[in-house]
Amino acid sequence: MVNDMNSSMESVYSGVAQADTALLLRHVQGHRRHTSPLPPSSPSRERLRQSQPMHIQAVRCLQEEHQLRPASLPAIPNPFPELCSLAGSPVLSPMQTSNNHVCTPKHLVMEVNVDAHLLRFSTRDTSRRRLFHACENAIFLRAHCHHYSHVCLQIVKVWSEDGAGKVVEIPADMTARDVCQLLVYKSHCLDDNAWTLVEHHPILGLERCLEDHELVVQVQASMSSDSKFLFRKNYAKYEFFRNPLNFFPEQMVAWCQESDGSIPQSQLLQNFLNSSSCPEIQGYLYMKEPGRKSWKKLYMFLRRSGLYYSTKGTSKEPRHLQLVSDLEDSNIFTIITGKKLHNAPTDYQFCIKPSKVRSDCKELKMLCAEDEQSRTCWMTAFRLLKYGIVLYQNYNAPQQRKANLLPLSAPVRSVSENSLVAMDFSGRTGRIIDNPVEAQSAAVEEGQTWRISTQSGCDHMFVCVAVIHRTQVWFHGRIMREEAHKMIIQQGQVDGLFLLRDSQSNPKAFVLTLCHHQKIKHFQILPCEEDGQVFFSLDDGATKFTDLIHLVEFYQLNRGVLPCKLKHPCTAVAL
Repeated sequence: MVNDMNSSMESVYSGVAQADTALLLRHVQGHRRHTSPLPPSSPSRERLRQSQPMHIQAVRCLQEEHQLRPASLPAIPNPFPELCSLAGSPVLSPMQTSNNHVCTPKHLVMEVNVDAHLLRFSTRDTSRRRLFHACENAIFLRAHCHHYSHVCLQIVKVWSEDGAGKVVEIPADMTARDVCQLLVYKSHCLDDNAWTLVEHHPILGLERCLEDHELVVQVQASMSSDSKFLFRKNYAKYEFFRNPLNFFPEQMVAWCQESDGSIPQSQLLQNFLNSSSCPEIQGYLYMKEPGRKSWKKLYMFLRRSGLYYSTKGTSKEPRHLQLVSDLEDSNIFTIITGKKLHNAPTDYQFCIKPSKVRSDCKELKMLCAEDEQSRTCWMTAFRLLKYGIVLYQNYNAPQQRKANLLPLSAPVRSVSENSLVAMDFSGRTGRIIDNPVEAQSAAVEEGQTWRISTQSGCDHMFVCVAVIHRTQVWFHGRIMREEAHKMIIQQGQVDGLFLLRDSQSNPKAFVLTLCHHQKIKHFQILPCEEDGQVFFSLDDGATKFTDLIHLVEFYQLNRGVLPCKLKHPCTAVAL
């Protein structure tokens, strides 16, 4: 009887152990499939399980864990509970079942569903910094890019001017404008709507600014392995909407042969944006002959249907027109390698590159203009005829975004002639100084008031004034004249674009590099001493300033001896 009882008890224990083991394995295997809750057990079986605490404890832990968190969340310590809590976080919400898989690196798999306030990640790398960047990306997408949902994330690397790179994970349908917003958000720099992504091809020596509506992942797919994206400012990207007459000389703009009359300058942009109208750009261009280093001067026409050259002088007859390139499947690039490489007749080169071409130079249409204004006219007209009204929508998008901001958000202050004025607070109430002569004398008086004493105990203040300008975005230290030219050209040759640098000829002086009418000029800032105090001046001591910051602020308000006011600082951001 005792032997029978022992054998029956062993069979019962073994049966329960097998059931619990099978239940445990079923939970482990079905952890990601949201298995149904355990069926209720009878009291007799619960009493028998007390003799097997290992199985009961494991199953209980799995039950509690399965109830507290969804199956798709990782079983790792959470370093950011306030970001990833399901109850109180504005970004996260309880998980929903989804069959979408995310295309990201092996060490990090993350899915962002912005419309559902969803952040899901499963990782083998428990680094807190990587987890923070994942949450940071999700928060930015949630706040700024509400229309991105249920898309795969792609890896994009962006480079800054100093050679540093930043890797970002973006949705496959994210535009260039939103990527710039993301980089501005991550780099904590001022967003003045001048930032842009640049498609750079070092082997071909080409680069162009991406349009705000272009999909970054799609553009990256058409680039070669040596190509890369650059993050920089371009103040001239939409300058033609503000000053169209400076971009389109009257002699270069005309109607097509099918139309009569001439284009009124006041309706210039409307004709380019209206798809039913047919303006054209005409003029002489040099075109490089295929497979040779020689260039041929031809009379060309740019229309909505493409770029043509005339085989007989300046004739517009269809039988004399030869197609060079269409606009639909091509992009226009600036050639940055200089005229010596291609033996170009001038420095004002540009290129039309088919979208499908990656690194084949034979498919490129190399062109060269007579001057910078002509090159800018051809390249701007190419963009307008290709994209039309979409460019105007991109231009208006930042203004509409600002109008939709919350009332409590702080406005972004831009340094321009409209936001800075000279004021006089000598009386009971302040007044605006309209007279430039009075404004200049007030600036000199302010400079005298802010004189720094060189007495003992104030030497450290003098040292601070001597180096404080090096913290400003417009100061670029010991760069060569050619490098300053290159930076001004890259960021758009608009009036008032400037930078300051150390002088190469005088170690105690500085140089102001300024762009005016698409020409780059240099002005030397010389130190002058008075009563033992060092000042800086642009006009041989007529107007003196205690430091370069005061000098820049004065010429942002007043033109003085300069051809125009200082408007746009030439900036190089570090990602």
